[in-house]
Amino acid sequence: MKVAEKLKNLPAKSGVYLMLDQAGEIIYVGKAKSLKNRVRQYFHGGDKGAKVAAMVSHVADFRYIVTPSEVDALVLESNLIKAHQPRYNILLKDDKNYPFIRIDVRQPFPRIEIVRKLKDDGAKYFGPYMLGVSVSEIVDLIHSAYPMRTCKYDLVERRPKRPCLNHHLGRCTAPCREGADRAEYAEVVQSVIRFLQGEDDIEAVLKAKMERAAESEDFENAIYYRNKLKVLDKLIRNQISAVPKDLNCDVFAYSYDGIFASVSVTAVRAGRMLGSDNTAVESLDIDAQSALTSFIMQYYEGRPVPPLIMTNVNVGEALSEALYELKGKRTEVRHAQRGLGARLVEMTVKNAELFIERTVKKEQEAENRKKTALTLLGEALGIPAPERMECFDISNISGTDKVASMVVFEHGDKKSAHYRRFRIKTVEGANDFACMKEVLSRRLNRLGDKDESFSSRPDLIVVDGGKGQLSYALEALAEAGESVNIVGLAEENEELFLPGQSDPVVLPRDSLALYLVQRLRDEAHRFAITYHRSLRADRMTRSELSKIRGIGEVKIKNLFREFRTMDRIRAASEDELSSVKGITKADARRLVEYFAEHV
Repeated sequence: MKVAEKLKNLPAKSGVYLMLDQAGEIIYVGKAKSLKNRVRQYFHGGDKGAKVAAMVSHVADFRYIVTPSEVDALVLESNLIKAHQPRYNILLKDDKNYPFIRIDVRQPFPRIEIVRKLKDDGAKYFGPYMLGVSVSEIVDLIHSAYPMRTCKYDLVERRPKRPCLNHHLGRCTAPCREGADRAEYAEVVQSVIRFLQGEDDIEAVLKAKMERAAESEDFENAIYYRNKLKVLDKLIRNQISAVPKDLNCDVFAYSYDGIFASVSVTAVRAGRMLGSDNTAVESLDIDAQSALTSFIMQYYEGRPVPPLIMTNVNVGEALSEALYELKGKRTEVRHAQRGLGARLVEMTVKNAELFIERTVKKEQEAENRKKTALTLLGEALGIPAPERMECFDISNISGTDKVASMVVFEHGDKKSAHYRRFRIKTVEGANDFACMKEVLSRRLNRLGDKDESFSSRPDLIVVDGGKGQLSYALEALAEAGESVNIVGLAEENEELFLPGQSDPVVLPRDSLALYLVQRLRDEAHRFAITYHRSLRADRMTRSELSKIRGIGEVKIKNLFREFRTMDRIRAASEDELSSVKGITKADARRLVEYFAEHV
């Protein structure tokens, strides 16, 4: 049945609709109080915006599911989006987990933890802490004011031999001691909880400690507490005046400028702002209500729901009921238009609008520049725009410590996880041409490797150098039986040499394609030089260690095998050094003495 025919038969009932493309793939999922009215809006009526029009142009068919109520439609929509991940829906990434403070009050001597996942485990959680608020600063502040332990010992199974420095500084009650007072420690924990709930006056505690330290002329500690008071002052500034200390809510604001859309969320806990965060969204909903409702349902998928949610658009009563079905907890959803709520919403709206202006648009411009650069480069070289580019560079001094680098750009951006470095194995002396052939051969022979950096086939290989390096690289390609687009970049005049062409390709000085190639080459050069310098320093260090009586090449190899770096060898104690295979007590003592003399 054609779309036009199906539109005539739509029921005026609540439900969910699914837009399908020619291949039968679900490209969009939406909900409606009235399927008849909502779905028809996509195909009839006035200007719907460029993005909605683009989606509709791909719609070959649609399906719908009638639900008993609008609440059921909202829950079903959320489940279908999660299951099918339609490309035109707002999709939140799962990796955006905000930090929380966790205190496991079931433990005899609990400690403070920073976690990003909440569990139904009986512990107390405080947060979430978003952008603009440092959770680690808050934890440091707590430890400076309240003598709560920082160690990770399981005090039931294992205790340290003696209390740590924090106890001697008065910053821990040392629950690790035998016979430690559990009731005393529990009172400390309750003080911390009251502070996190906005009830305890931590400022008075810090001021008292600072004054006591100053009176006893312990100026170092006095400065320490003064600095903590400055941190506290910064946190207090995040507290909106006249906000009740028992206010716990999330504030959502949806902003759309006709092209770009964003949602900003501000978390308020115990009357304190715990920061704000912004998300760019691809909004294809007919109205702001649908867009924001869909966002909020996904937002709370793995997060606790506060007792109050405030929004800048009227999302309707169904959202509260849907969140209750999702979380089993009653939440008031309020379209805030007056008083304190309106002020919080107005602030969050401004965050959303500024995010579009200062971040989303700039990121889109940068993305467009990268796409343009890739297209121009492909046109100049007579190939499709190269999505994956690999650049190779050789580094050595007079033929010693010869190394090579492989750096990778994907879609015009660095792919640092795929960078690789090589030590030249077969070339004698300073022969950069032969080194380039060896490295390209080793790289091409690993196209079937399990390592994704090697198994990913490049669209373009760039070798740092002119015709000489390119000719040797072509030999490596021929011997490997591979066909890959390749070009040599001569640094002097920034000329690109192509196989079989005597004249180079010269890109305009202001070309985005030239800037891209230069970035790629400079990154390969930096990566090769860094590796070369580390090897050279390592060789010189090994040579230096061999001057120590009794320390030969075998012992040096064992030391580096155990400690990896010279810094770790230098920092090791006599006992740690003597535990290395072949290193005697006398060797360890001479090493420690040598390092002490050559700081």
